[in-house]
Formats: sequence, C-alpha cells, structure tokens
Amino acid sequence: MDQNNTVTLIGAGLTGSLLAIYLSRKGYDVNIFERRPDMRKEKISAGKSINLALSSRGLRALREVGLEDVIMENAIPMKGRVIHALDKSLTFQPYGRTKEQVINSVSRRLLNSVLMDNVEKLDKDKVKINFKRKCIGISFKDSLLRFEDSATSEIITVNTDGPIIGTDGSASVIRNEMINIPGFNLNQYFLDHGYKELTIPPGENNSFQIEKYGLHIWPRKQFMLIALPNPDGSFTCTLFNPFKGINSFSYLDSEEKVEKYFLKEFPDVIDLIPNLTKEFFTNPTGHLVTVKCFPWHVSDKALLIGDAAHAIVPFYGQGINAGFEDCRIFNGLLNNEEVSWEKLFIEYEHLRKPNTDAIADLAIDNFFEMRDKVADPKFLIKKKVEKLLEKKYSNFLSTYSRVTFNSDIQYSEAKRKGEIQDKILEEECYKVNNAEDIDLNSVIQKINKLMKNNG
Repeated sequence: MDQNNTVTLIGAGLTGSLLAIYLSRKGYDVNIFERRPDMRKEKISAGKSINLALSSRGLRALREVGLEDVIMENAIPMKGRVIHALDKSLTFQPYGRTKEQVINSVSRRLLNSVLMDNVEKLDKDKVKINFKRKCIGISFKDSLLRFEDSATSEIITVNTDGPIIGTDGSASVIRNEMINIPGFNLNQYFLDHGYKELTIPPGENNSFQIEKYGLHIWPRKQFMLIALPNPDGSFTCTLFNPFKGINSFSYLDSEEKVEKYFLKEFPDVIDLIPNLTKEFFTNPTGHLVTVKCFPWHVSDKALLIGDAAHAIVPFYGQGINAGFEDCRIFNGLLNNEEVSWEKLFIEYEHLRKPNTDAIADLAIDNFFEMRDKVADPKFLIKKKVEKLLEKKYSNFLSTYSRVTFNSDIQYSEAKRKGEIQDKILEEECYKVNNAEDIDLNSVIQKINKLMKNNG
C-alpha cells in the first residue's frame, strides 16, 4: 500500500462510521468530518426517516467488526409482509423459506449511535470524528478540503496527506465536485413519488396495535403506506405518494382532505394515528432518488463509497445492506499490501459497480411490485409457487431470497437468475387460477434448462 497511513472520510453516517472501524483495525489513522452535530448529544434528524431493514449482507459486515449482537438486541424480526386490503382483510406473505429467514427493523439513529460509540472506543490519537464540519469544496489536485463550521460559519481549509473517501450520502459533495472532471458520468433518476413519515404510537402498556413481527403494507396502486415496528411498541409509517395529481401531496393541502383521504384509502389506520394531520403537515416530504455514476475514484486522491456512489430507493430494503457490503468488500481488498491506492480504487469499483447497478434496478422494480402487485391474484399465485418450489427443490431460490438471505450471491447474479425464473413463472402462472394447479416438476425443468442455456 502507498506509504501514507491516514485516510480522510467525509461523513460519519452509517457507512462512514463502519468504514472507519474497518480502516482502524487495519492500522490506518482515520480523520472523519461530519456536517451535523453529534446526534448522541443533540436532538437532530438521523438522516433519512425511513426505518432500516437489516438483513444478511449488513449483518455479515457488523459480525466482522463484532457489533452484530448489540444491534440485534434492539432489532425486531419481520417474518413477512402483512398486506392490508381496502376491506380491512389481511394477507400474510412470508419472506423466507424457513422461520429463521427474516429481515430486521432497526432504528437508523440507534445504529448510527452504536457505530459512532465504537469509533470513539478506538485509539483517540488515531481516529477522530470532527462534528459540525460541512464540506463545501475539494481540490483533488492539491488534496485540499474546505469546510464550514456550522456553529460559527468559519471557513476551514484542511490539507490531507492521504486518500479522501466520500461517505457523505446521496447528496454527496465529493461526487458533485467530480462532475467537473472530464470523463465522469452521473445519472440521477427521481421517482415522481415522495415520502412522508407518520407514527402509530404504542398501545396500552407499550403494546403493539398491529402485528409486531411484520412489515405492513397498504398497497393502493398509485400510492401506498408501509409500517415498520419499533421496540417501544410504536410503528414508523411511511406514506409513498405522487407529488402531483389526485390524492397527491400537492392535492392534500388541508386537514379535511387528509382525513378524507385516509378514511377512504386506509380505513384501518386512521384511528391508530391520533396526530395524523399534525404529523402530516409538520413532517417534511422527502424525495426518492437513484444515483448511478462512474468512475467512483479520482486517481489515488479520492473514492466514493455507499450512497455517495450509488444511492437507491428503499423498496428492496438493501440501501444500508449494500453500503455495509461496500465496506466489507473494500476491507477485504486492503489485505494486499503491494497495491497502490489508485489500483485498489479501480479494483474496488469494478467489483462493486455491476452489483450496485443491479440492486438499484431491483429496488425500483420492487417499488412497483409493492405498490401495484402485492394484492393482484396472479402475483399472489406466482409468490405461492415460488414458495412451493423453494420448499420442494433445494437448488431453487427466489430473487428476494438470493438478495436478502444469501450474502455470498452477488446482486448482479441474483438479478440475472431472477429474470430467467420470472419469465417461466409468469408464463406458467398466467395459465392457472390456483398455485396447486402448477406442475412443479415441469416448471423447475424449464427453469433449469433456461438457466443452463444462459450460462
């Protein structure tokens, strides 16, 4: 590795804090600059408001740094989707092929705080988080960073001796500075839907007012509501709605309209959210963006990791899992002491880019699935057939299982094989009215043949 032993991270969020732990364990000095105050000491937003769905890829990275157990103590396992129909009927769709295959609802603030605590348990002379330092510019040529002190508005210039890694999220300042470099390509795709957070409070004695161990979905074609459980008995609800049109965020501009909308579309929810209109007009409306860019590095000077390189929409529950997997893969490459930073950056981005593109595409596909299809009879038949195939054939995995429960399978491979399977399953399920009418042996033979023909 190049002689310099200091790495500068921009952003002490989830990915930045985990990466700092990995780097410190490999013997690097780490200097972290974070634009926000210390969330453990001041009441501030922890970032995106959507709860985290932690699964095998994220847990694998936490396990490597010894933090899986402490995080799981405060996580709630979600065994499947609980679908709420307009008539208030419920349908349960399990996630995995076994009871152990669950996804875990975790507080973003809690996870970030635990990671920061463990960063500060490291050698204070070698690892430091500088809070209230908003990055406002970078000179890649001179390795100079400019910051604004958010408390005093003072402008601070920092000369870095080693590589700079941007872990500053979907609105990355480091990435935006790369736009000025010839050959850098950036694509940002905003959904025409936004999101707003609401809360179902705990019931009596901190009881859960709806099923605790499920991810609740109210699919309504052009919009949907989801709810994830919290340890205190509450649920973090997120309304995904168009920005414009009937029943859109722009249309819902009065308490009366909001109440009528919820009463009509979510009749089993409205009584569970006592502060509905107050939260609706107080809480901000967030945007949903997919970011794809390339290259992720500038010579041996800088690199993007996590959402800074590949922000995705939250509909596959893989955002934080992909970011943590980034850190694990990068850490694995650090084992080769002969490679230069630039060669390491190139190797890393060529390993990760096809996979982060794949999960970005899968996340957008899953948005339309969750919104439009989870209550569709043919879709339910297809899901049931997938479960029957997983139960009968050990070599069959759904795309969701490959992505969520099998961290050894790359995202790109999960997507490729899933597209092959879906082609057969959609053809076969279209012909029947019940999953039991499907000839499973015939279906698995067709899938295996198509898989073989497609490598």
